[in-house]
Amino acid sequence: MKVLLYGGTFDPPHNGHMNNLQAALERVQPDRAIVMPAGIPPHKAASATPGAVRLAMCQCFTALSPAVEVSDWEIRQGGRSYTVHTLEMLRDRYPGAQLYLSVGSDMLLGFQKWRRWQDILQMADLVVESRRPGDEAALRGAAEALQAAGGRVLFAHAESYPCASSDLRTGKIPRDRWPQYLPPPVLQVIQSQGLYRGADPLPE
Repeated sequence: MKVLLYGGTFDPPHNGHMNNLQAALERVQPDRAIVMPAGIPPHKAASATPGAVRLAMCQCFTALSPAVEVSDWEIRQGGRSYTVHTLEMLRDRYPGAQLYLSVGSDMLLGFQKWRRWQDILQMADLVVESRRPGDEAALRGAAEALQAAGGRVLFAHAESYPCASSDLRTGKIPRDRWPQYLPPPVLQVIQSQGLYRGADPLPE
């Protein structure tokens, strides 16, 4: 069995997240792909959007494949979410499965700052997406360093997407353009919950 972990704050999930997961699905062909919204990510401030709401927005990912499921495990744990703990849970839940961890290119370049990164490499293969033009050499160098430490790094074919969740939350991307960047189910949750109120009303 192959199990792919796709984690993040997802505040909100956008089409770039969808593209990255699609690329990872095509690269790995997992039996299960588990989307895991973080409780409190260790490298960011706590999300102001409740975990249950981010979990509801993440249901958009299930449209990509029958293998995709959304888990509230990290949210239910409380406190900061560390990937190594989530992988340990998956290792215990799926004995003998091959685990894969989806990471963006920026995460790969800073991977050796992660908590217990060596243990992560022992438990899971890394699947890298979101390559930007010109960063191939840096990514290859980072991958080679991690492989020398005993890891395995796979590259998926996903181009960098011109959007960040923070651009949406802060109004850098105006609300009238959000339908270009957000899956319709996510827009519906934002409207029903009154999220990210700092900009103009969403178009009907």
